[in-house]
Amino acid sequence: MASWVGKIREIYEGESDAASRFRYGLLYFDIATILYVVATSFTSDGRTVPVIDVVIGLIILLDFCARFAISKRKARFLVNPISLADILSIGSFLIAIAGGSAGFLRVLRTLRLLHTYQLLDRLRADVPFFREKEELLIASINLAVFLFVMTGLIYATQHQTNPDIGNYVDALYFTVSTLTTTGYGDVILEGTSGRLISVGVMIIGVTLFLRLAQVIFRPQKVRQPCRVCGLTHHDPDAVHCKHCGATINIATDGVY
Repeated sequence: MASWVGKIREIYEGESDAASRFRYGLLYFDIATILYVVATSFTSDGRTVPVIDVVIGLIILLDFCARFAISKRKARFLVNPISLADILSIGSFLIAIAGGSAGFLRVLRTLRLLHTYQLLDRLRADVPFFREKEELLIASINLAVFLFVMTGLIYATQHQTNPDIGNYVDALYFTVSTLTTTGYGDVILEGTSGRLISVGVMIIGVTLFLRLAQVIFRPQKVRQPCRVCGLTHHDPDAVHCKHCGATINIATDGVY
């Protein structure tokens, strides 16, 4: 038993190339699942969709069980918001009456994968563009996750009762128009729960937009940890740390 747990921990938390490829595979699976949930919102279930739902649900269940097996604090793992989102997603794919309506919650785990140190280190090493624009990309991913989760929540709670929300595009249209305070008024959420969701989109969404705008328009910084005080972000042409004054050596291509 211990040997199996050790092997599972190695592929989930290790730093080997195989472990890195496995985590990339999980990320690709999450993205494919998200696209699948969006695509199937435009179609009727038929015979194929329930079968695919069960397959996806079983894969998520196996992944959940593996992460539970290697967790050191199992009770804490079960009440973690990411774990609760996975439990809802598993139920949405495996229980026929739930369908795939909660599958959008898988995007929360995609965000968790992107925030793990191992995957971030691998992205910095493998993708120069990510290394240069990491903060901007992470902020953009956070915004995209929020958009997708709120769109999925609106779709899941409104599409059966609200004629204005027929698919994910309708829900996305409402989410974006609300976030940007455009508010055309051609699509509205019905009932008290719909109004509360709208308030949440406006309050949280405006905050995320301001955060993303700050990252885009403020002067670009270079990630170079100071060996004395640990300050990580400096001006591209900095010679000394602004916090402690220590000399820092920022690798450049001779363009500054």
